[in-house]
This record gives sequence, structure tokens and C-alpha cells, in this order.
Amino acid sequence: MSDRKDQILEFLANTDWKDAKITPLAGDASNRRYDRLTDAETGNTAVLMDADPTKGESIQSFIAIAQYLKGIGLSAPAIFAKNMNQGLLILEDLGDALYAKVVLQDPKLEEPLYEYAIDVLIASHRHDPPDGLAIYDPQIMADMACLSLDWYAMGVGQPVTTSDREDFHNLIKLTLDDLEPYSKVLIQRDYHAENLIWLPYRSDVARVGLLDFQDAMMGHPAYDLVSLLQDARRDVDTGLAQRMITRYVDSTDQDSDTFHKAIAMMGAQRNLRILGVFARLSMHFGKPHYVDFIPRVWNYLQADLINAKLKDYVDRLLPPPTPDRLQMLKDKCATIPNL
Repeated sequence: MSDRKDQILEFLANTDWKDAKITPLAGDASNRRYDRLTDAETGNTAVLMDADPTKGESIQSFIAIAQYLKGIGLSAPAIFAKNMNQGLLILEDLGDALYAKVVLQDPKLEEPLYEYAIDVLIASHRHDPPDGLAIYDPQIMADMACLSLDWYAMGVGQPVTTSDREDFHNLIKLTLDDLEPYSKVLIQRDYHAENLIWLPYRSDVARVGLLDFQDAMMGHPAYDLVSLLQDARRDVDTGLAQRMITRYVDSTDQDSDTFHKAIAMMGAQRNLRILGVFARLSMHFGKPHYVDFIPRVWNYLQADLINAKLKDYVDRLLPPPTPDRLQMLKDKCATIPNL
């Protein structure tokens, strides 16, 4: 038995779940692991989060953001037990009705579910963000967008000079600077259909269960809309996306033209980042299935390139994800330890 398994069993032994059946759940792109705990006598369930500190994970932010979200009336999971030093949490089990799964089973629910998801953002953005959050500012966002050059371009064999990278970074930062000023809100940063759970037995915005928010920061109100409506893992109809943007704009008194410009720029930045992240997940972390999402991300990016100069840079520095290039990223799976 591994040391980590021993730590988990010792942790559980001091909780109400010491005799629970442990069943693995799907994880995410991080090093966190999740298991469902089932009480054999009652049938009650909970979720064990294993965020091993030796793998660079932490539960501190998750706890703080969960408490904040619950405090403003949203459905983050309750925390039943924790061990801060070992990175272990027992969480409320919000179930398996992920948005992506529910919509696949009953497409008629897509629009109302997305309306609820937008209403969660409207409700959240009416509150001041919690203290201590870092700001997802233009400098950091430009850094993240350059992952597309560092990993995607590199992985498909496209040379990028130091000068090109600096110019690309500066252009993105300046374009994002032009969006100021705006009121900073909490952005969950991975707000999409595989991190939202449908809870129809609850009321109003509490009907949307929230997951994977531990990387939250302060940022532009458009950011989580882009995360939801330009979903790397599933297609979202453009008509539906526009209706959801309109729903948000009309409920928050945003200037429509300004907000649509922000949607496009946030989308460009986010999709550039994801190109690099998904390439890195294959080549560095040994998770090649993320490469399969890259064509969808690329298509979102092309639609977001309303800035002509940024489009010129992307056209020159980032080759389209042809089947041959995607295979290159898979062939390099887990072969690149660092840049």
C-alpha cells in the first residue's frame, strides 16, 4: 500500500466515512483525484478530493472560494471534513448530472440550463469579490496567451523567434489594456458544461452546482461567459451563445458593443491559452486525448480575431491544426519534461 493510500485511509478513519466504499470518479486536467464515498448502511454519499501537496496541489483556495460562493447563495459543495497539511477534503456530493451529460440526454434542456448558468454569473457579479484574490490582469493574460507559441507552435514544428514572441505578447497586453476600465468580478476560469451540475430540486440560481473553481481570480465580467459559451469540450450553437450574451448584457446594463468587443478579446486570449495548455497536456503530462479538442478551440479563436493585427500574428505564427499536426502533438506524448 502506498504512503498516499495510507494517509487517505487514516484521514477517513477519523471521519463518519471510515467504512465507506470508495469508487473512483473522473478527474480533471490537474493532479487532483476524486473518489465517491458510499456509506453501506445508509447509502449516503460524499466526494473525497485528493489534492496531494507533493504534486503541487492545494485545498486552501478551494475552501475559501467554496465558502464565498455558498455565502452568496450559490451551490458550491459543502465541506464535511478536511486535512489542510495532506490536501484532503470530504465534500458534499452534488451528483452526476453534469450539464454536458444532461443536455446530451435531453437537448431540449440546453437553453434553460444555459439561462440558469448565465443567471449564476449575473448573481455572482453583483457581489464584491472575496478579499485576497489575485487579478487576472493584461500582463498575466498575455503571459498565458503565449503558451500557444511556447507549446502548440513548438509542438507542431513552427519556429518562433524571441522578437516575434515579445511582439505577440505586447500586442495582446495592449489590446487587453484597451478594455479598461471595468469593474473586476470573481472569475471562476473553468466555468463550462463539465463543471456545472444540474440540481433541479433546488431553487433559482442554486439549481446550478459549481465545481473546479479553486483557480478563481478577479477579472473581466466577460471571461466566464466565454468559458461557458466557447466550451473547448462541446459545441455551443452560435445563436444560443448570442442569446445568452444578450441575457447577461440586458440584466447588467452593459454597453452591448463594448461588451461584445470584450467577449471577442477574452475569447482570443482564452483560446490561445488553451491551445498551449492542451498541447502541453499531451507532450508534457502524457494526456494526448486533449489534442482532440484543439480543432474546436481553433475555430473559436478564428471567430474571435476581430483585431486585424492580432489576426495577422496568429496567421503567421500559429499553423492550423491539420490532422498531421495534431498527430505530431500526440506522437510527442510525455516526451518533453520542460521547455
